[in-house]
Formats: sequence, structure tokens, C-alpha cells
Amino acid sequence: MKNLYVKVLLLVAITIVSCAKEDAIIETESLEIQFPEEPLTVQQINNRISETIRATGDFDWSKEDAHFLWSAVVHGQNVLTIGYGNEGQSFSEDRDPELETKKAGLINLVLEKEQIDKKELQIVEQNILTVIDVGVQNIETIVALLKSKDVRYLEPNGYNQFNYNEIQQRSSSGCDQSGVYINPSHYSTVAPNNAQVSWHFNEHNIQQAWGLSTGAGVTIGLIDTGVSASQPLLNSSGFNDGYSSGRFVQKYGTFIDSNWWWSNNYDGPHDKCGHGTAMASTMASPRNDNGMPVGVAYNSNLVAYRATEDVLLNDYHERKGVSRALTELGNRNDVKIISMSIGYVWSIGNIKDAIKYAYSKNKLIFAAGGTSTSFTNGFGVIFPATMSETVAVTGVDDGSNYERCETCHSGDKIDFTIIMEGDNNTSKAPPVLGFYNGDRRYTGGSSVATATTAGIAALVWARHPSWSRTQVLNRLKQSAEFYPYKNSSFGYGNIDALQAVQ
Repeated sequence: MKNLYVKVLLLVAITIVSCAKEDAIIETESLEIQFPEEPLTVQQINNRISETIRATGDFDWSKEDAHFLWSAVVHGQNVLTIGYGNEGQSFSEDRDPELETKKAGLINLVLEKEQIDKKELQIVEQNILTVIDVGVQNIETIVALLKSKDVRYLEPNGYNQFNYNEIQQRSSSGCDQSGVYINPSHYSTVAPNNAQVSWHFNEHNIQQAWGLSTGAGVTIGLIDTGVSASQPLLNSSGFNDGYSSGRFVQKYGTFIDSNWWWSNNYDGPHDKCGHGTAMASTMASPRNDNGMPVGVAYNSNLVAYRATEDVLLNDYHERKGVSRALTELGNRNDVKIISMSIGYVWSIGNIKDAIKYAYSKNKLIFAAGGTSTSFTNGFGVIFPATMSETVAVTGVDDGSNYERCETCHSGDKIDFTIIMEGDNNTSKAPPVLGFYNGDRRYTGGSSVATATTAGIAALVWARHPSWSRTQVLNRLKQSAEFYPYKNSSFGYGNIDALQAVQ
């Protein structure tokens, strides 16, 4: 009888504990899904992003909760970018069965939480990058994905309404199709027929370096707003002009001009902004006989991608366009250098994955440190120049003391500097080819500094065609003013192109 009594007590105790545990589980699950029914407003989202940037200098979607992510997805065409796989699996050239299984599992999870059939799912997949974009309506989908061990990151890549100190108004920065008068004191002339050499080339001994290298045999990849169809010196009709010969220019387009994120309405390879045309001019404009500006590596090949609408990567189609351009350039054996005078104030997962892929293919990737106006002091170096796989460049003035150019960012991520303007904010930006035939214009900032450095790298690689990426980069460092030291704001400093090619 006593044993029976004990057994009954034990059963009651077990039941009580079991019920308590179940109640705890139910309560925990209930707490996990108790998010507000309404999404945050755009203003609330932007306020939190701004506060985070002010406090830390950066913003990271992975540190935000499901409700914040869902709110941004709702205000961003309901598109959610999912990086899948394990940490470090940014890409897979082969159809890895394990990764395919993980991707399929995540798609099934989305279908389950969205309560839709696969034929109803809006999805964009990539061949090499381990990234998918899916249409998401329900916060429960994001909650479930955040719990999955197969998710590397979630990002609302369609959210483009962030505005910080005029950043939205400056999204067209660099877009200029108008020609202007160029002061003759801002260039010198060389053969064959008064071709114009920008004043800032001589600050870096670029013209002197041409005695040893002109970039022949090296192919530069440009990811920007494209190259103008109306500028013959940057198209097949005039690319081999004057002293430039035996080289090619190719143009591609990965930017989709559409209000719908799932659209495949590619906008073509031609520049509609003017920024990409100016960068192409800086790097590779021919040493022409038309009395027009010359590029740094005037005998290099050029592969130009229209991947963006402007310089600010705040749009889903721009982000996807840049990631695709990086992947395609990564797959080209002839491309050694990639120049990107574009960016954003925080990192973008699918572009980060694509940069890692291109870097794995031994590309030397240059990125602009940042060019802006009133919010320059609010940010240091911008993405993707913040990545270790890129070489970050900014602009400085021509004074005796290093000072960044008026619109240029600086910081400990910077690797090199190029002189972009006169001391004390004197207006003296480098002249480049304009958007239309016969036009010229001024343009500067970290954008042109980056394109100039990419051109110098082409001179070095043409001089030493058997060198590795590391050897070329080391030579650039050794030819810079602060080497072997690195300045906390300006990296190795100004490059001497003549010393670099010797």
C-alpha cells in the first residue's frame, strides 16, 4: 500500500512538472510571436537606421529583429534577399547537392509560412552566388527563416527609402551629361595632336610613366552607370585613335529598369547618367588626335558594365545588377582589374558575396572611399571599400599637408589617395571626356581617384604581365608616399606612377 502511495505521488509530481514545462514552452512560443500587427512606418525605420549609424558608424540588418526586417520588406516591394548555406559559403560554382538541399528546404519553408503553392512564389535565383530573392508577405516567414541554421543572412533589398542628411537627394551624384569650358591651365598637351593630359596626372608622374608602360595587354572591368553611346572615343569607332591601338572596348548591361523587382527588363549597356563615362575616360580614354582628354592607361582594354542607375546603391535592381556584373567579370580570365566608383553607407549581402567570388578569381578590385556633401562627416569609408577584398581609394588636395578633398570620405579603411583638387578647396577638378562627341567636363571626388588608381595598376600589370595580384598591389604600396607605414586616414598615401612601373 505504501509503495502504491509513493507511485501515485510520483505520477502527480511528474504530471505537474510536465504541465509546467508545457506551459513554459507555450508561453515562450507565445512571446516569440507577439510582434505588433502593423509594420513600422518608413520614418520609424529610417530613424532607427540613422541612430545606429550615428552611434556606431554602420548599420547591419542581421542585428535587427523580425518585426523590423518585416517592416522594411513591406515597404520594399515585399522582396526578401536570403543568403543561404554555412558561413563562408558565399558562392558555389558547381551545383553542390548539399547547398541545393538547403536552398530547397528554405523555399519550402517560405511556401509553408506564406501558405502558397510554388507556382505562386515570386523568386529570383542565381547560378553561382548562394543567394535567392523571394516575395514575402508574412512576418511568420521571417521569424522561421531567422531560426534556420541554413540562413547566412536576411536583407530587405527592396527597401530604398532611407534618407540621411541629403543622401536621397545626392543619389544622382556624379550624373552629368553637359559639357563645359575647360581652363587651359588645367591640362597640358601631348602628341599626336594636342591630346590633353589632366593636371592631376602630373601630380602622380603618370605622363612620365608612359615611357615604360601604357597599359597594353591589360583589361580593366568597370562597374558603373555604363558608357555613353554618344562618346565615340569610348566606343569601337574611336577607342583605337591616335597613339592608342590594338585594343578593344566591350559594353554590357545588368541593370533592370523596372518598378517590379522580379522583372527581367534589362536597360542595355549605354550610360544615361554620365558618371560611368567619366570613369571610363579617366582610366582608358585614347591618346587621341582630337585634342581631347587622355586616360591613364590609354592602351588598356575596357569592359564596361551598366549595372547601376547612379552612384548610390540604394535600389534592388542596382544591387542585383552590381552582383551579377561582379560575377561575370570574375569569370573572365582576361580581366585583371575591376574598378567600382559606386557604393552605399552599409554593406549589401549579395554584393559582398559577389566581391568575394571575384576576389577568389584573383581580381584586383578598387572601390571608392566615398564622395558626398553635407553628410561627409557623418560617414567614414563606405561599402564596398570597407571590405578587406577591395582596395579603398579617396581624394586629397594638392597642399603640403594631407587633407581630403571637399567631398571625399577618409578613414582607416583607405589604402591610397589621389590628388583631386587645389589646396583650400580651390576649384580644380580633373577634366575628362564629356557625354557627347567633342564635349569635356570636370569631375572629381573619390570616384575619379579610384578610376585613376585602377589605371595606374593597369600600367604596372602591363609592365609586369606575369605578376600576381599581390605583387601588383605591393608595388603600388611601395610607390606610395607613406610606405611602409599606413596613415590612419589616408592609407599609404599618394602613388608615384613612375616609381610603380620601374
